[in-house]
Amino acid sequence: MTSPASARPVAGPPAAAFGTPASGSALTARSHVTLITGDRVDLDARGRVIGLERAEGRTHIPFQVRKAAGHLLVIPADAARLVASGTLDQRLFDVTELNKAATRKAQKDGLKVIVGYRGDATAAKAAVRDAGRLRRTLTALDADAVQTPVRDTAALWRAVTDGDGAASGIAHVWLDGVRKASLDTSVPQTGAPTAWRAGYTGKGVKVAVLDTGVDTGHPDLKGRVIASRNFTSAADATDHFGHGTHVASVVAGTGAASAGTYKGVAPDAGILNGKVLDDTGSGDDSGVLAGMEWAAAQGADVVNLSLGGYDSPGADPLESEVDKLSRAKGILFAIAAGNDGPNSLGSPGSADAALTVGAVDGRDRLADFSSTGPRTGDGAIKPDVTAPGVDVTAAAAGGSTLDKEVGEKPAGYLTLSGTSMATPHVAGAAAILKQEHPDWGYAELKGALTGSADGGHYTPFQQGSGRVALGRALTQSVVADPVSVGFGVQQWPHTDDKPVTRKVTYRNLGDKAVTLALSSTATDPRGKAAPAGFFTLGASRVTVPAHGTASVGLTADTRLGGTLDGAYAAYVTATGAGQRVRTAAAVTREAESYDVTLKVIGRDGRPAKYYDTGLDGVAGLAAGAQLSPYDPSGTVTVRVRKGTYVLNSSVYADKEGAKGTDWIAQPRLTVSGKRTVTIDARRARPVDITVPAKGVTSRFAYPGYALTLGNGEYDYGMFLDSYRNFRSAHLGPRLPAGSLFQQWDGHWTKGASEQYDITTGGPVTELATGYTKHFTAGELATVKAGLGAAADGKTGTLNAVGWLPGANGATSLSFPQKLPGTRTLHLSAIGGVNWQLEFAQNDGTGQETAADAGYELGEFTFKAGHPYTETVNTAVFGPHVGAGLGLFRDGDKIYGSLPLFADSGGHAGYSDFTSVRTTLYRDGTKVGSNRDALFGEPFTVPAGDAAYRLTTSVRRSAKVAQASSRIDASWTFRSKKRDEFTELPASVPHYGIRTGPDSRVAAGRTVTFPVTVEGPAAGRNLTSLTVYVSYDGRTFQKVAVKGGRITLKNPAEGRSVSLRSVITDKQGNTSDITIWDAYFGR
Repeated sequence: MTSPASARPVAGPPAAAFGTPASGSALTARSHVTLITGDRVDLDARGRVIGLERAEGRTHIPFQVRKAAGHLLVIPADAARLVASGTLDQRLFDVTELNKAATRKAQKDGLKVIVGYRGDATAAKAAVRDAGRLRRTLTALDADAVQTPVRDTAALWRAVTDGDGAASGIAHVWLDGVRKASLDTSVPQTGAPTAWRAGYTGKGVKVAVLDTGVDTGHPDLKGRVIASRNFTSAADATDHFGHGTHVASVVAGTGAASAGTYKGVAPDAGILNGKVLDDTGSGDDSGVLAGMEWAAAQGADVVNLSLGGYDSPGADPLESEVDKLSRAKGILFAIAAGNDGPNSLGSPGSADAALTVGAVDGRDRLADFSSTGPRTGDGAIKPDVTAPGVDVTAAAAGGSTLDKEVGEKPAGYLTLSGTSMATPHVAGAAAILKQEHPDWGYAELKGALTGSADGGHYTPFQQGSGRVALGRALTQSVVADPVSVGFGVQQWPHTDDKPVTRKVTYRNLGDKAVTLALSSTATDPRGKAAPAGFFTLGASRVTVPAHGTASVGLTADTRLGGTLDGAYAAYVTATGAGQRVRTAAAVTREAESYDVTLKVIGRDGRPAKYYDTGLDGVAGLAAGAQLSPYDPSGTVTVRVRKGTYVLNSSVYADKEGAKGTDWIAQPRLTVSGKRTVTIDARRARPVDITVPAKGVTSRFAYPGYALTLGNGEYDYGMFLDSYRNFRSAHLGPRLPAGSLFQQWDGHWTKGASEQYDITTGGPVTELATGYTKHFTAGELATVKAGLGAAADGKTGTLNAVGWLPGANGATSLSFPQKLPGTRTLHLSAIGGVNWQLEFAQNDGTGQETAADAGYELGEFTFKAGHPYTETVNTAVFGPHVGAGLGLFRDGDKIYGSLPLFADSGGHAGYSDFTSVRTTLYRDGTKVGSNRDALFGEPFTVPAGDAAYRLTTSVRRSAKVAQASSRIDASWTFRSKKRDEFTELPASVPHYGIRTGPDSRVAAGRTVTFPVTVEGPAAGRNLTSLTVYVSYDGRTFQKVAVKGGRITLKNPAEGRSVSLRSVITDKQGNTSDITIWDAYFGR
């Protein structure tokens, strides 16, 4: 925020002063994300939704907003049914996901999606490719990866939809999501030396490493890479990040640079180098998919994927591709489980066919970061095995990012940890087995590696079958098929459960029959021994004929679990004739759960076809559940855990909601038994909110509510074009006081530069069934704002975000207008509402960056019936210090949080810049430099007292601002480590010249204006203030400061004045700040 803003009277009653804004400053821009529908969702600096700009022709479509389980969903009425059916990837409307830095970077040039087809899709393919740029054709999936500029996403939406559903030939539309890169003792730990002694080194086997590329010049990898292909936007297939080289070295490094010490598992295997992650270690789904298809075409036997991402219920395109290529080509995919710890198994390691790998340390202890199962959705066993993944030493890509960040030790090698490091151990082991058994496909390789694994003291959901034991796998001729046995979920209650039997099947790949002795061990959800008889084998021995199969029954009796629900696991161990096969098994005893039937009735009294229902678990066993039940019949039954839910249903009068929307919510739905909930739109009543003006146009309306339950906060709402034809209703009992807050926001415009913004509401115990509020002029405050233009040809917005006490959310109207100009805001001023005023100067690109400059005018409580004025975005632009803004020391860190381009009103904010260099010196010795424009990147310094000098120089383009094209600043001060957070003595000048809205002054005139000091040197602590002026940008001359004012001659038309101030305080701290092109003449 800013220091108190000035206010000047206007015609009418005396103008009230602006209130004092909150301290601190949002130095980052408001942003937005564009949905596949072409609609744009506006976000504040904290990622909260504060507005919506609909695509052309979509102003009538309502949106439901849900914030639960850590994700904020904004789903339009015409997409709800496709999302519920799984045709549309929910991530396409997950604003939290779309606003992540990695996703924004990947989508910076337009929305990337993967469109899957079905049947005769000739017309669909043509329409999709016409709406976007075809990036890749994914043959195995019958899919296209396309990228569509933000301005054309609405065209893509029309291409994939038709009427009530998907267009003919469209099977799925997925977000082209982001994937990230998730030996001296580690290789022997797998048993590789045993294989080497037997003559198996992976010779003749092709292993595709789909990663960040490979440094083919590293001595350990010379001659090992037999083909390369780049599937990223990076310049080449070389590894500039450092991850792929490390991985490839674990698979097939020769150890040449270490006399064999850091040799890979299969040192004679051939590497197919598919660069699917860029030079920052991330890539998109379609690039990984293309790499997989390339690897298959190159004849890969094994594919290593040390990468992953979030696994959502259902099959995503990477999971589907893994399964299809495994079965069609016999390729084994070794895939990292992920590095996010318990219950976080990632995709594509979640694929059925994948050999999914967790990580253990050198003592076979499970790494705390290793992602564990069960798999999302069906509770299947994953990972499949573990391998060494802690402190793994392998080849370094010289000069790469990891090489610089981690450092080589010994020379030429890096030591890294992660399931990314564990996975290539398994890929190398698979290459060894493939050399031994050239006729084996993925199923045999996977079966041998899982069946022969060494078990640890962990459950199948933590380690699969255990840590890979290649020495034993080499002699393995009997494998389990499948490698694990899943019993699924047994419904609650369990007293009447019937025992379920599944077959454990053994395949004998050898030439002699093998008799196996069978035993089992079982654990409960706590990891303790399961009750006796919970898992039982149908036989104690089984004989498997040569090149044949034999099965034995394994029975799970879930009646025996008592009151302990959850995942029960078992290991079946078969031994005999030198064979040992471990097979993992699991069954889930469902926690107390019930069927809930939802009956949705439209306002016409008939079963509803068009509706969007959300059911979010917020307490008890239900916590974290997020369901979107839908059936076109209007009746749908879902199985849910006992607990408390929030139910929201938007019932639409037509497929797009244009003829009316009924929002029916039950903020506390308790499920403790089987029940039916009737959502009857006929219960809803109209909402009528108006402002005291004629000729206004409703632009945006937002009814919403926030629920607080324990430590959890949940937000829900609707985005509407107006309250016309909108009705609301509450279902269920009242809630305790203090747990529910309801708000109503509305935004109208009048002409091109006048708007009305209202927000009202407060704590309630039940939601409104209908609502009426007609605002009067006496309930509004008026702000007349002058909007400056820092450069020619700009547009800008002045947004008013109204926050009610106790509310979790707010909205604003973003309505661009030409700059310079004025804008009049009429704001509701009752109920204790605080208004945050934000200005943004648009960059004009229409892409995902909302503005190239912007300012926080402050957060104010206005007095009803009073007028206010303000001016923003005019020169002189320069550094600003104030509450929460300046230079700081926190322990051994020195950093800045200091806006360098605050405007003449002292409004803090941000500005795009072309270059910046910040440097810190300690006792005359350089500590370091960075490219941080004092936004918070710290320098680490010693504890002792010392003299410091911090310098920064930042330039910005004339396309952003012609005034203040460059800022050079230097501060000197003494500092030492203290226990408390410390503000450092940094002061800055403020020039009080009044420029026009174009940051120009009348050429040639002589003007006198104040120069004040902000910061510790202000007031009586000031020793000296010296001001210099330059009219040519080269030479400066001293200017007399008299009574805190200076007198200058304005520059000639089109020319500028540059200003320099040197400030010294009584403690000897100094500031030296030069503002180049401070203002221009006209």
